Amino acid sequence: MFLIALTPVMKKIPLPFSFSDFSKLTTEFLGFCRYFYSYIKAKVIKFSIIFETNKNILVRFFMMKRGRYNRPFLHLATMGVLGVGVISAPFLASTYPVFSSNNSLSASNSAQESITVGDNVFQTEVSQKPRDKVISYIVQKGDTVSTVAEKFGISADTVRWANDLTDDTINVGDVLKILPVTGISYKVQKGDTVYSIAKKFDTESQKIVDFPFNDFANPETFSLVEGQMLVVPDGIKPSEQPFIKREVYIAQGPSSTNFSTSGFTWPAHGIVSQFASWYHMALDIAAPYGTPIVAAKSGRVVSVEVGGWNYGYGTNVVIDHGGYKTLYAHMKGVNVSAGDEVSGGSTVIGWIGLTGRTTGAHLHFELRRGDTPVNPLPFLQ
Repeated sequence: MFLIALTPVMKKIPLPFSFSDFSKLTTEFLGFCRYFYSYIKAKVIKFSIIFETNKNILVRFFMMKRGRYNRPFLHLATMGVLGVGVISAPFLASTYPVFSSNNSLSASNSAQESITVGDNVFQTEVSQKPRDKVISYIVQKGDTVSTVAEKFGISADTVRWANDLTDDTINVGDVLKILPVTGISYKVQKGDTVYSIAKKFDTESQKIVDFPFNDFANPETFSLVEGQMLVVPDGIKPSEQPFIKREVYIAQGPSSTNFSTSGFTWPAHGIVSQFASWYHMALDIAAPYGTPIVAAKSGRVVSVEVGGWNYGYGTNVVIDHGGYKTLYAHMKGVNVSAGDEVSGGSTVIGWIGLTGRTTGAHLHFELRRGDTPVNPLPFLQ
């Protein structure tokens, strides 16, 4: 009865807007959307034009300063990741508890019981991982220049030169600068190149390029930034060069009859300009451009890459010898194809060139046990 009585009253209440008003509102909203889209599109196009006009300036700036800003960028990125971890750790721990209180207590007790303190608790333990920069070392009782050098796997001369020592006198508590490799630490001056620096310190420019923690403004041209610190592997202090004579190691080969006990022969005749190290597990054989390269042992060609960067190898060939593989890089050109059978000491596989990451004509020769590079020298002697 109440609804029936109310019906005439409801019919007299006017609606807040008519259908024509709704249609008009819809039309205006669509018009606004079209205008907003046109406005955003115009702004994006304007920004793109400005960016395209000025991007080359930014690219040149960051390329030239990359060597200088590389380390701070990595440090900031690492601190950012650590900061996020520190902030989020309490929330993760409360949301996903791993141990109960009893388990935590027992784990803590077990950890305490496993800790033993010996007499040499304060003895310095030298990390065996590769070092990317100069570090400081506090001289301890019994240390000498020679023992410190041996501890860090560098030459005694390197320790003397880095610390301006005129003799071998060091005292407990002295702070010594320790280079990551045998050689010189050098601050780049205006006009320096890897070639002029190598000449100054009587070493090979390729060694400077191959050291993995040396930064370059342009990795392909090896351009440097004034003021950056550079590690010069095997560099010799200029004042000491008249008194230090380098040994010249000649690659005696190739030979089709004279093989080592391992069955390998030298792939090219030249001077060994760089030996194997933790950052360069290969031999570099310097020889004139176009010198023939032969297979170091009989086998089958499994890979041939011609032209391109190829991870710094440039034009290169890989030969499988059954259990071992050899790689020949920086070649001018190749004389074989994948699948070819080659004879050790006689089959010419290519010629020495300048392709890839190289500062001069040489052969980069790798020997791999499976897929792991090993020092080739013992297999060639």
